[in-house]
Amino acid sequence: MRKYFVDKNGRYGSFGGQYIPELLMRPMQELEAAFKDILKDKKFQKNFNFILKTYAGRPTPLTEVKRFVQAIGGKARVFLKREDLLHTGAHKINNALGQCLLARETGKKRIVAETGAGQHGVATATACAYLGLDCVVYMGSIDMKRQAPNVLKMKLLGAKVVGVYTGSKTLKDAINEAFRDYAENYESTHYCLGSALGPHPYPEMVRFFQSMIGEETKKQSLKLFEKNPDAIIACVGGGSNAIGIFSPFIEAKKVRLIGVEAGGRSDKIGEHAARFHGGNPGVLHGCHSYLLQDENGQVAPTHSVSAGLDYPSVGPLHAKLFEQGRAVYSSVKDEEAVEALKLLSSTEGIIPALESSHAVAYLMKEIKNFKKNDCIVVNLSGRGDKDLPQLFENNLLNGGGKE
Repeated sequence: MRKYFVDKNGRYGSFGGQYIPELLMRPMQELEAAFKDILKDKKFQKNFNFILKTYAGRPTPLTEVKRFVQAIGGKARVFLKREDLLHTGAHKINNALGQCLLARETGKKRIVAETGAGQHGVATATACAYLGLDCVVYMGSIDMKRQAPNVLKMKLLGAKVVGVYTGSKTLKDAINEAFRDYAENYESTHYCLGSALGPHPYPEMVRFFQSMIGEETKKQSLKLFEKNPDAIIACVGGGSNAIGIFSPFIEAKKVRLIGVEAGGRSDKIGEHAARFHGGNPGVLHGCHSYLLQDENGQVAPTHSVSAGLDYPSVGPLHAKLFEQGRAVYSSVKDEEAVEALKLLSSTEGIIPALESSHAVAYLMKEIKNFKKNDCIVVNLSGRGDKDLPQLFENNLLNGGGKE
């Protein structure tokens, strides 16, 4: 059984918890009880792992990228954990299948979800189609425009996509609407939250369903280079892909854990989504964690070229790892992420999602600080097909290849 990280109060140190209206207390208690049940249910675990293998496409490989490393002047060995090769094109399918299977086991017929980049929405719509559940996905209107291919996929898969036109019209506001729906309809509905945040038990549940990324990486690393990775790098929005690959290595102190946030256009508040480089502890969406706030303590607007990283808070276990110094968190700018997408595509034939491109961009900047015998794993959390229309429309891929 995968390790349980959260304490009995739903906290990771001082972070996490349940900051929710009374209306949501009963559904959260029921969800926590159901989650604890499946942790001990061998039949559920066997079925879940079977679906991951035969439907989602697990395990995903580690791919060494020698030409990319040569292009950036590095000496270390670099491997990509290929979550982009999963069904639906990103790590989100792991959690979506887990939660939707749990929901079906508890008699829920309807699923609501939020989505930013659209990958969690597509994954949830896919899981619902596979398991015979109704699906409603809330998505900010700005994200609907910049991630139009994923909107079409969700509709084709049978989901109802509801545009959100309030607030910043991005991920934060989609989560607000999904929680409202859940509060009104929880007796028949499960909220399939897509990242390792929100009120307990969501952060731990999502971490659990994503932890096979790190478990596979551990086994594959020992087989490929006979040791744990020297460093693991992953992008961090809410933080599900990063916490999934970090989890089995948290107690392996020699493994450097590096999270990469969205540096956006500048360091000015409202121009980025780097919570650990401009935020402070606060509460959003039922969870105490690091949060970008203005001078009056209000939730600050955010910006990222990547819809999946465009969120003002971060998962509570990441906050704990940050304050402990167990993981370090950096950020890269929009243009650096786009350059990383172009270079990995042209040198390796692998088109990374803009989210994952932030982790690749960090490596491009820091590669010379790694030694010749170092083995680095970058979590390639998703593929970039979804981002190409946005990038071409905004002329961000000019010069991306040969004329």
